[in-house]
Amino acid sequence: MFIKLRSAAPVGLSCLPVEVEVDINKGQTNFGIIGLTDTAIQEAKDRIHSAIKNSGYKYPFNFRILINLAPADLHKEGPMYDLPMAVGVILASQNTPTNERELCDTIMLGELALDGSLRPINGVLSVVLYAKENGIKKIIIPIENSREASMVGDIEILPAKNLKEVVGHVLKESRISVFEKKTETNQIENFYLDMSQVKGQHFAKRALEIAASGGHNILLSGPPGSGKTLLAKTLPTILPVLTEAEILEVTKIYSVAGLLKGNLINQRPFRSPHHTISNIALVGGGSHPRPGEISLAHRGVLFLDEFPEFSRSVLEALRQPLEDGTVSISRAKSTVHFPARFILIASQNPCPCGYASDPDQLCNCSASVLLKYQKKISGPILDRIDLHVEVPRLKFEKISTSENSETSETIRKRIEIARQIQLTRFVNTKIITNSEMGNDEIKKFCQLDSDSFGLLGEAVDKMHLSARTYNRILKISRTIADLDSSQNIQLKHLAEAIQFRVKQNN
Repeated sequence: MFIKLRSAAPVGLSCLPVEVEVDINKGQTNFGIIGLTDTAIQEAKDRIHSAIKNSGYKYPFNFRILINLAPADLHKEGPMYDLPMAVGVILASQNTPTNERELCDTIMLGELALDGSLRPINGVLSVVLYAKENGIKKIIIPIENSREASMVGDIEILPAKNLKEVVGHVLKESRISVFEKKTETNQIENFYLDMSQVKGQHFAKRALEIAASGGHNILLSGPPGSGKTLLAKTLPTILPVLTEAEILEVTKIYSVAGLLKGNLINQRPFRSPHHTISNIALVGGGSHPRPGEISLAHRGVLFLDEFPEFSRSVLEALRQPLEDGTVSISRAKSTVHFPARFILIASQNPCPCGYASDPDQLCNCSASVLLKYQKKISGPILDRIDLHVEVPRLKFEKISTSENSETSETIRKRIEIARQIQLTRFVNTKIITNSEMGNDEIKKFCQLDSDSFGLLGEAVDKMHLSARTYNRILKISRTIADLDSSQNIQLKHLAEAIQFRVKQNN
């Protein structure tokens, strides 16, 4: 008997349809799976055999079983096809009449354990979104994936514990209850760090506030122990909470990457990879592309500590993502796109010994060593970082002071107001923050008066700034004006923005 069921294959963050065709005929015992499959799918033969037997069903011995995962030119990988293949074998071997219309209106996914129970799989959110977009009404998935799948409305989520439940549902012997979506509370996380714990460093904290408001990249440079790492780790504490649309974006990435542990991602990501990271691990890729650290940091923060210690090829791979907010990974048969709209915060010492910028500590580095160290980071990468901030070593009176600094909550409230101004400005567009503006938006929203225009022209000529830096200064000025709730960019806003580019000319 022949039977056909529906499934799907995640490709990047999108999805493509897969038909699971099962054909069983009398003949020499044989079990074949075809359709450009990987090792995990070929190993499913043994899982399906044991799962069917241990679920109380009769396995079709002395039959030729052939399963085709169509289309044949689409690579399939992973154990997510275990469930539809096993259900197909049971239905076809028993020659049981089924409602073909209902089967065509249902997607099945799930990994089988040997006892017939279902294990969670990766990429469910992408599949549910695909189902909704293509008018598919139902999806049967492992119960552990229910919360993730329920983020998408207007589709029946049928969570199953085991193979027997699914077969009983298909044969209408018993029905799987539709999962009821629970209301998610999106509360601010109780961070163990707070901006009030940072002593002094008012200039750096102001830079972080601007970066968080407009989504700007920032470079912290200073001697060891000046507080660069602490400043970087407090940045997430002043970022606004994720919106529902952003939660969906981020959760989908973590789902495809296999890093979703049952809970939705409702806090902004903070990724801090070690400087020994490879290109593929940072940017994403592989024979079957997976998202890298820059995509896992989407809508959050990517912290690169000891910036010059990263290999040059790794840093150069950041050029396109920093500019476009997306990364494109091309392979022989396809190109996959992953979103990568993050705030980059990098920290570095001014030299190998760390004391080149410290007035009270002697630097032991020779001129050649210092030059070689500074050349580790290319000009194009520095050009893509909006805010360049010197973080000096604190004096004793600053370290020991008991004066109260602003808390992260106080700063976050100002940032939320600035973000709301930007959301209103960019309504009906894909832009969320000022850092994402293109040339057309800059011309429209970053107009200067004559005094400000003259100051900017003088800065560009004296500091030898590039056209890209010129635009970035305008974007920073727009963010500072938003923090000031000013409709127009004023001279003071532009002047403050320019001082964050002085580092480039040193």
